[in-house]
Amino acid sequence: MKAALVVVGNGMAGMRTVEELLKLAPDMYDITVFGAEPHGNYNRILLSPLLAGEKSIADIMLHTREWYAENGITLHAGDPVEHIDRRRRVVRAASGREVRYDRLLLATGSKPFIIPVPGHQLPGVIAFRDIQDVETMLAAARSHRHAVVIGGGLLGLEAANGLLRQGMRVTVVHVTDSLMNQQLDKPAALLLQKALEHKGLHFLLNAQTAEILGPERVTAVRFKDGGEIPADLVVMTAGVRPNIALAQQSGLHCERAIVVDDTLQTYDPRIYAVGECVQHRSATFGLVAPIWEQARVCGAHLAGAGHRRYVQQTSPTRLKVTGVDLYSVGDFIGGEGSEDLVLRDPRRGVYKRLVLKDNRIAGAVLYGDVRDGPWYFGLIQNRTDIGAIRNHLLFGEALCAKAA
Repeated sequence: MKAALVVVGNGMAGMRTVEELLKLAPDMYDITVFGAEPHGNYNRILLSPLLAGEKSIADIMLHTREWYAENGITLHAGDPVEHIDRRRRVVRAASGREVRYDRLLLATGSKPFIIPVPGHQLPGVIAFRDIQDVETMLAAARSHRHAVVIGGGLLGLEAANGLLRQGMRVTVVHVTDSLMNQQLDKPAALLLQKALEHKGLHFLLNAQTAEILGPERVTAVRFKDGGEIPADLVVMTAGVRPNIALAQQSGLHCERAIVVDDTLQTYDPRIYAVGECVQHRSATFGLVAPIWEQARVCGAHLAGAGHRRYVQQTSPTRLKVTGVDLYSVGDFIGGEGSEDLVLRDPRRGVYKRLVLKDNRIAGAVLYGDVRDGPWYFGLIQNRTDIGAIRNHLLFGEALCAKAA
C-alpha cells in the first residue's frame, strides 16, 4: 500500500517539488494535486510575454494534463482546498471532495495586495497574477484606451510594457521617487525611466492613490494631492502577501508566512510547505531561484533521502521588457565601511555600480550592459577576494582574466 501525498496548490513551487520527488522515488506515493485555477501548471514568470503577445498559453504551460496522467497523479484543477483536518489527516476541497493524506505539501503561493482605497472593487480593477488577469487585460486593450498601473516595481513595469504593446496609453503610478526602488539605485532607475518613456510609457512618481472613480466601471484614478487621470483599466502591482489563510485555520504555526525549518517541514511533521507561502529564518520569497532550491530540498525529504538542508542565497533581478537590459543583485545600497565603483557611459546608455566591502563584492547594479551580471553574481556567492582585479572589475570578466 503506497503512502498518500496530497499537494495543495498546482503552481510552480508545488509541481517542481513533485518533479524532484519523482526523480528520487517515483513509486513511493499516490499523489493527488488540488489547484484553484482550471489549468495544468504553467510558468507564471512568462505572464509578461503572454500579455505582450510574445508567447501563447501553450508556450507557457509546464505540465499538461497528460503529464499528470502519465505520472499517475490525480489532478483536481479548479477545485481549491478549503479545509485541512490535521487530526483525521484529511483535506476537503470546495467541491466537497475529501482526500486522506500521509504527507501534505502546502504550495498555496501568494495573493496580490489590492490597495484598499475607495473604488478598489470596481470592475476594471485587477491584479497581475494569473492567466485570467492577462485575459482580462487583453479584453480591456481591445475596447479601452487608458490603463493605469499602480506600482512601479518589476511586475508593474512588465504589466505596463505589455499593455503598451497591446495599444493602450499607459501611466505607471509609483509611491516613491524612483522606479524599482527595491532593486535599483537612483541613477539606474532614472536611466530605466528614460528608456521606458522613450517607448511611450508615462510615469507619476511620489503619487499616492486616494480613490478609484467610476459609476459602473472604473473611469479615473484620484490622488492624495487632488489630481486625477482617466483610467479604463487599473492594474494593482503593489506587492503580494503570502497566502496563509488555510494554514492558519488548520492551526499551523504562521508568522508573516507558514514557518518552516531547513527541511521545509512545518511545525506538524507530516506537513511540508514550499514557495511564496513560506517563511524560513524570518525571510519570505518571491523569486524563482530560491523556490527551485526549496523544491529540491523538500522533494528529497519527502522521498526519504533526507540529508539536504535549505540554505538561503541571494538571487539576481532581471526585467523582462524587450530592449531594456537590467541586472541587480545583492546589497546595492552599501553603508558603513563599504565603497562604490561606478562606471557611467550616458551616450551608450550604460551604467554599472559595484558595492565593495572587505575586498569582496556585496552588490551590483548593471544597466544597458548586463553581460557580466552572472560573473559578478558568482563573485558575490563565492565571497571571492577581488583585491588583485579591483582596478579592472568594472570592465568585466574578459579584462579581469587578462589582468590576472
